[in-house]
Amino acid sequence: MCARRFLIAVFILTLLAVAAAVAIFQFGDRVLLRSAVPKSDFAAPPAGSEPDYTREASWIARPGLAGDPSRWLPDGIHNAHAGNAAVFYIHPTTYLERDRWNAPLEPGTATEARTRLFVQSQASALTNAGAIWAPRYRQAAFGAFLLDSEDAQAALDLAYRDVAAAFDQFIRENAGGPIILAGHSQGALHLERLLQDRIAGKPVAKRIVAAYVVGWPVSTTADLPALGLPPCRAPGEAGCILSWMSFGDPANPELILDQWQKSKGLGGGERQQRDILCVNPISGSEGGAAPAGANPGTLLPKLDLSSATLLRGSVGAHCEKGLLIIDGSIPPLGPYVLPGNNYHVYDFALFWGAIRADAERRLAAWRG
Repeated sequence: MCARRFLIAVFILTLLAVAAAVAIFQFGDRVLLRSAVPKSDFAAPPAGSEPDYTREASWIARPGLAGDPSRWLPDGIHNAHAGNAAVFYIHPTTYLERDRWNAPLEPGTATEARTRLFVQSQASALTNAGAIWAPRYRQAAFGAFLLDSEDAQAALDLAYRDVAAAFDQFIRENAGGPIILAGHSQGALHLERLLQDRIAGKPVAKRIVAAYVVGWPVSTTADLPALGLPPCRAPGEAGCILSWMSFGDPANPELILDQWQKSKGLGGGERQQRDILCVNPISGSEGGAAPAGANPGTLLPKLDLSSATLLRGSVGAHCEKGLLIIDGSIPPLGPYVLPGNNYHVYDFALFWGAIRADAERRLAAWRG
């Protein structure tokens, strides 16, 4: 049942994103702003309303938590051994309402269900390397990414404060040993900031096995130097950053890169597409290429949507102009892909088996 809900949720989220992108092209930015941006001004939450990360209820996944969605696995896949890493995972945007700038932390909502389903499909790829810690946080609403405004920035800052507080508690409960970091989309944006604030130049940096900053552009010149870790240049390296954005060929990333290239990097420099970090999750190397036969598995739903399997050897990929271009035979992940051949929703699903193998390799290298 959980697998079925996940597949349906991915379909719905993709459809919503496509509809929004089409509105931009046909009717201009104003239509999308009216339909997605919160209707009121940002209002700071009352003091004492923040999540308490000493409580299990403030986590979607963590060791010992009943009903932990990160323990889900595709049919026929088992965790061969439990790695000793502690994995901190930050989920993407799942709050699609307009009533406020930040999602409420309420059980039983559609947002909660979507969040659990993304933890299930993405964080599960890392469970062979270690236990998942995934915080609930007051994520910024989808509309916060459509405006460069004080309200939007305040919403993102609030979301990040929760993530940072969760990470601090994560470190208190995992005082030693290897750490893997992962985030997708909004989660990757917060992970960039976390690397700058909590990792770069600090002793904990030596404990980082890898940081998967996925579905958000990272400039190698304007952002990467501020993150305190180098890019992963080879599959046998540890203590490095992987990042990719998945596109079919021909790719048109204008929709997502137009505003990004106008913004300043974390180090203050200019951002350009030619400088975007692309680490191929199949080859594990920066700027790398890998044939379809080298991909250990794409997450694929069954026709009846009852569960998912891994399709091996179907999807290859190569880095080109900062993008990860998909090669080979793309399976029927869903009937909708974002304009520009953007496979953003499937950044993890396309390479689920490769991410799983990559994390194990890097953990072995860290131990060595």
